[in-house]
Amino acid sequence: MLWLKAFHIIFMVTWFAGLFYLPRLFVYHCGVKDATGQGRFCQMERKLFMVTTIGAGVTIVLGAWMIWRDMGLLNAPWLRMKLMLAIGLIAYHVWLWLIHRDFANYRNTHSAKFYRWINEIPALFLIAMVLLAVLKPTT
Repeated sequence: MLWLKAFHIIFMVTWFAGLFYLPRLFVYHCGVKDATGQGRFCQMERKLFMVTTIGAGVTIVLGAWMIWRDMGLLNAPWLRMKLMLAIGLIAYHVWLWLIHRDFANYRNTHSAKFYRWINEIPALFLIAMVLLAVLKPTT
C-alpha cells in the first residue's frame, strides 16, 4: 500500500505542476499576435496538457486502487471531502482544456489578468487536499 501511496503522490505532483503552469502559458499566450507565436504556444499548451492529463489519470487510478484495497476508507469523512475536491479539480482540468481549445481556434475572450487569477485555483485545492490527507479530521 505504501508503494501505491508513493506513486499516487508522485503523479499528483505531476498533475498539479501542469495545472499551475498551463494558466501561466495562457497569460503569455494572450500577448501573442503573430501566427508563428500562436502556433508555438498552442503546441506547448497541448504537450503540457497531455503530460498533465497522464498525471491526473494515474493519480486517479492509484487513488481508486488504494480505496478498492481498503473500502473502509470510504467511511472516513476526510476522504469523502478529499474525493469531492478531486472531482472539483477534475472539473478545473477540463475547463483548462476548453480554454486551450479556444486559444487553438483563435477564440480567446479573456485577458492576461483573468488567467493570472485562475492560476491561483489549484493552490487552493492543493492546500485543502494535503491538509485533509495529513490531518485526517474526523468531522
